[in-house]
Amino acid sequence: MHRFFVPQLFGDEMTITGVDAKHISKVLRMTIGDELQIVSDDGISALGKISFIDAECVKVRDFEIIAESHEPRVKITLAQGLAKGEKMEFIIQKAVELGATSVVPVAMEHSVVRLDGPKADKKVERWQKIAESAAKQSKRDIIPEVQSVMSVKEMLAANDCATKIIAYECEDQTSLKSALKNAIEQDKIDDLLLIIGPEGGISESELELARSAGAVPVSLGRRILRAETAGLVAMSAIFYETGDLGEY
Repeated sequence: MHRFFVPQLFGDEMTITGVDAKHISKVLRMTIGDELQIVSDDGISALGKISFIDAECVKVRDFEIIAESHEPRVKITLAQGLAKGEKMEFIIQKAVELGATSVVPVAMEHSVVRLDGPKADKKVERWQKIAESAAKQSKRDIIPEVQSVMSVKEMLAANDCATKIIAYECEDQTSLKSALKNAIEQDKIDDLLLIIGPEGGISESELELARSAGAVPVSLGRRILRAETAGLVAMSAIFYETGDLGEY
């Protein structure tokens, strides 16, 4: 079932316009009476029937509210060190599919990519479109936000989650599993900031900044993971440990 996010409060009739309307009419070739899912700005998911359709506008009525939530219990903000080429697009797409609530592109000392000003804004705009597409495909109830490109200091100040975890390849004392167990025991698992470095890794000064903000350095295991792999592995482990993978 196709799902579309409609930027209006839920009502008896919802109107889909723009690119989505064109996609419904011209690509999917849907007609009056066909069913689709909508998600409103106030977070209501519903199954409805098309009552009017053309290339510019699709109207949907006769709704049945979908009570089941597709959102994880733990809200993860993924702070990802800027990665080269199309890796950031891959990371954002897969992080949204897995269940990230938000993604922060972070300009780190060892990042090869340098983004600022209009170039950064243009990239974020593209990344947000990728997040929206992934949210539709994976039946999310929200469109996760791709935040502006930030420094480590800015990211820590803007994302004050109950639990902060930073994956650090030199860490040999604390595992991700033990850090999560501690957060669960302290009932600090509702929102979590996960910090992942770029290809060149996290610098010692960045690690200390994160520590001073309350972040716990953790190991992701005995093998060194690529920048585009580490965050996705860590997110999967977090959702598994908190009962969000394999449960209904």
